[in-house]
Amino acid sequence: MKIRLMILSVIIICGSNILFAQSKDTIDLKTFFHGHPGAFVLFDMNNNKYFRYNDSRCAERFLPASTFKIPNSLIGLETSVIKDEYFVIKWDGTTRPIKEWNRDHTLASAIKYSVVPYYQELARRVGKNTMVTYLNKLDYGNKTIGKEVDRFWLDNSLKISANEQVEFLKRFYNYNLQISKHSINIVKNILPEEKYDRSVLKFKTGTGIKEDKKYIGWLVGYVEKAKDVYLFAFNVDSGTFDEVSQLRNKASREILKYMKVIE
Repeated sequence: MKIRLMILSVIIICGSNILFAQSKDTIDLKTFFHGHPGAFVLFDMNNNKYFRYNDSRCAERFLPASTFKIPNSLIGLETSVIKDEYFVIKWDGTTRPIKEWNRDHTLASAIKYSVVPYYQELARRVGKNTMVTYLNKLDYGNKTIGKEVDRFWLDNSLKISANEQVEFLKRFYNYNLQISKHSINIVKNILPEEKYDRSVLKFKTGTGIKEDKKYIGWLVGYVEKAKDVYLFAFNVDSGTFDEVSQLRNKASREILKYMKVIE
């Protein structure tokens, strides 16, 4: 009887160790980055579990680039600078390299096409003092605005880590920001979306130039899959805009598929 209990105890302990090993929150995703510096954070909301690749970089702050269009939209709505997703800011007549930018835009189309001039005008209308107030309310990154209210998310004044991106998204998704549910719902509805057989990806891209002159590419967002919700932040560095954009778009989704988040 004692022998049987000892054997059973060993089995239970071994089984527990296996489960513990499976629950570790660090994951090896190096192959997906093809030698480029990068980070990935995933939060499994239902199981209250984080998964990270490259822990030190997950905690490192970088400019958010166009991922800041999520809080920028919220601030515009909450201050009534923008009434709703149909609010139009007219094209200023300046021809820019990206064709979709050279026309009038609503908030919904501006976030879809990541129209920087629309959001720059929005920031100017909000004003520096109000913008600072809301960065603090949102507890967004280092909460820093430089000299220009229409460039601080692009010029390395404002910085945020992948870990902080996920924490912001968690508060956003759960309506735990100092922002009305009405404004949050509008932004949730207009975020770019990709539908898969069993899941829906809501996301925002971002690409910018760091202080070391390397390009950084971001993809942040969340995935809804049946009753499961996953929040994530991905970033990667490269030497050119085109390469970092390709890496961002391909590697981020490969990782989400590898982890069976999007199926």
